[in-house]
Amino acid sequence: MTDQKLAIIVLAAGQGTRMKSALPKLLHPLAGMPIVGHVLATVQTLDAAHIVSVVRHERDSVAAVITEQLPASLIVDQDEIPGTGRAVEQAVAALPDDFDGDILVVNGDVPLLDADTLAEFIAAHRAGDTSATVLSAHFDDATGYGRIIRSESGSFDRIVEQKDATEAERAVDEINAGVYIFAAAELRDQLAHLGTDNAQGEKYLTDVIGLLRAAGSDVSAVPVVHSWLVAGINDRAQLSEAALRLNALIVRGWQLAGVTIVDPATTWIDLHAQLAPDVTLLPGTQIQGATVVATGAIVGPDTTLLDCEIGENAVVKRTDATLAVIGAGASVGPFAYLRPGTVLGENGKIGTFVETKNATIGEGSKVPHLSYIGDTVVGVGSNVGAGTITANYDGVNKHKTVVGSHVRTGSHNVFVAPVRIGDGAYTGAGTVVRKDVPAGSLAINVAPQRNMDGWVQANRPGTDAAQAASESGD
Repeated sequence: MTDQKLAIIVLAAGQGTRMKSALPKLLHPLAGMPIVGHVLATVQTLDAAHIVSVVRHERDSVAAVITEQLPASLIVDQDEIPGTGRAVEQAVAALPDDFDGDILVVNGDVPLLDADTLAEFIAAHRAGDTSATVLSAHFDDATGYGRIIRSESGSFDRIVEQKDATEAERAVDEINAGVYIFAAAELRDQLAHLGTDNAQGEKYLTDVIGLLRAAGSDVSAVPVVHSWLVAGINDRAQLSEAALRLNALIVRGWQLAGVTIVDPATTWIDLHAQLAPDVTLLPGTQIQGATVVATGAIVGPDTTLLDCEIGENAVVKRTDATLAVIGAGASVGPFAYLRPGTVLGENGKIGTFVETKNATIGEGSKVPHLSYIGDTVVGVGSNVGAGTITANYDGVNKHKTVVGSHVRTGSHNVFVAPVRIGDGAYTGAGTVVRKDVPAGSLAINVAPQRNMDGWVQANRPGTDAAQAASESGD
């Protein structure tokens, strides 16, 4: 049920200069989702009455992703006045005037902060009956973070920024995680008193905490159990650290669900992937996007699947596949490249050094070796010979090749599309098929072999070949 007393503000206006990237920081991918997408997915589960996202840098691209991921979020543009305090001030102004509940403020670059932790944080705030609650964490190295300073009794006293801290305060390992929950009325009152009288000319949200304390209001700080939950992402090194942590959690979750993962350190699985019990993932495997792998399938080693469907008991090894469907009991690889639109039927085979694109290969049919099969339909029970090429592009348009059922094609064939090979037909080795082959026919290119006796001795005298030919009894 919707929590009518809860509003959430997502801060997504930062520039993220330390990423040194043309892509906005919040849109960098993490486990198959943009960084901000993880935050949006988390806050959505809290069922707040209102969600407001504040944007500024690369406004249109960030807002588009937020709207796609969380249509219920109201988008608010931060104006020329910088600072998190100003962002919250504008977000609060966008809430209904009569909203008198709690306002949770989260950062769009803290993707590992989960819904359970936030739900406990909200509950602690409400149980404490305080004007504001700060989420904190204990860091082994707190350098650069604002410190949570407590009284002798252990209650919250204030936040001291690194640059303003005394030596004793810098020794404190409890830091401000930048996540807050406020009583709406008190927050509105204190936001009106925020100024920009500081070196950066910004309105700081942390100043609201100081203003509340100065007004005699109670503020508390609640530490998280694991400090990595509140780790923000400011550069690519931190992005890699978050990705490693999140992937370890995802991998362990699938292991506990019955998936065999031989080497967790080299196996990467995106959040939206789905794996059935008794799937086996071998080292060096990446399961990306919305890939679905059915029970009994073996994937890897050294395989990347993006948005693929893998059937029961299929085997996919040393393969790169995108938007492909692999049927039950089928075999793919090693060293296969499946491009979008590939569909391999049950018990079919796409073998070594085979590339496919927009190709449907029927049940029990095989493309075993060294072939390119594009814009093609193959029936059931057919075998496509080694080194076969479907010449599907005439320089302007793509054309289709149709290979019927129970066809046997020879090695080193070229099918010049558009062309159809009928059911039960055969083609000879080295054949270039330029016109349709009727069912049950044999297609060959008639080019008699000509042997020129004595050519090597006459044209390559003195060579090893000429000597060997002269000494041969043939």
